[in-house]
Amino acid sequence: MPDDSNNEEILIEIDGMKKWFPIKSGMLTTVKSHVRAVDGVDLQIRRGETLGIVGESGCGKTTLGRVLLGLIPITEGSVHYDGENIRNMTNKELRRRLQIVFQDPGGSMNPRMSVRSIVGEPLQVNGMAEGAELTQRVAELLDSVGLKREHMNRFPHEFSGGQKQRIALARALSLDPEFILLDEPTSALDVSVQAQVLNLLEEIQERHGLTFVFITHALNVVNHICDRVAVMYLGKIVEIANTEDLFRDPAHPYTHALMSAIPEPSLEKASRERIVLSGDVPSPANPPTGCRFHTRCPIAEEGLCDVEEPKLEIFGFDGHGVACHFPLGPGMKLPMLEDAQIRPEDDDEPTTIVL
Repeated sequence: MPDDSNNEEILIEIDGMKKWFPIKSGMLTTVKSHVRAVDGVDLQIRRGETLGIVGESGCGKTTLGRVLLGLIPITEGSVHYDGENIRNMTNKELRRRLQIVFQDPGGSMNPRMSVRSIVGEPLQVNGMAEGAELTQRVAELLDSVGLKREHMNRFPHEFSGGQKQRIALARALSLDPEFILLDEPTSALDVSVQAQVLNLLEEIQERHGLTFVFITHALNVVNHICDRVAVMYLGKIVEIANTEDLFRDPAHPYTHALMSAIPEPSLEKASRERIVLSGDVPSPANPPTGCRFHTRCPIAEEGLCDVEEPKLEIFGFDGHGVACHFPLGPGMKLPMLEDAQIRPEDDDEPTTIVL
């Protein structure tokens, strides 16, 4: 796999990850085909960084994250955590070192359990605290995420969405993990609450020295919190780069399209050009041959893009990688998106990009 580590310590290494879900027919005994949710991903996650994973709905972001954590079995390939294959790690060891905060915090909590039980359960299961010691530890965890001791005896339905996400974060921190997967943790929150949660995440990461993977479709959030960003399309990573580089000089046509779809609040930038992709996202059960984006790409060339699958290749010294036969960028003599199907922003014409 390409080395994008830039000589920094690698905490997690994903090599050739595939996760296919069978499509069965008849009496659900015959496998007719597979949904290729994740289909050959190589990725390195550096210790202490926040890596964003973005892409359209159904591109495989969440599936990649759950395979990474060992929540669902891998079909092919490997995931190594701190040099050890996660298949050789016990479930208890995985949960001690890797945690997750789900998109819907309320849905991840038992409505019949108090906050003390929700946050304290991992400590009990792992034999780390009981009784008064458990109560004290839960109070400290709640305080660390901006909640009060008296919240311990309440139940999930008594809290707002932002408060529930803080409880979920306290639960994830209870075992003092090294890595947390954040699966769209702000998508169900109001904008003002999103900002509070993002600031809290940054404080906690600095305080505990954590490594984050941040799965989201909100590119403005990615730009605020992530050190690097991986862009996924139809089960594959098509581009990866430092956040600043990706937003300034995206190299993949799909990334250009995503960037052009970011809402722009400034009226001064109302004339910004927007890339409108034609067609629908192909089915992951029957992906296109060659480059998977070629059916919607405005600069695809017949006989190459529809036949040969491009590899994710690293160029430059900053670890910027792209899987495209015609990567775009400053100083590169390749077809540019200015020659493709773009048009000025029009508020009456919604973009076809679905995030």
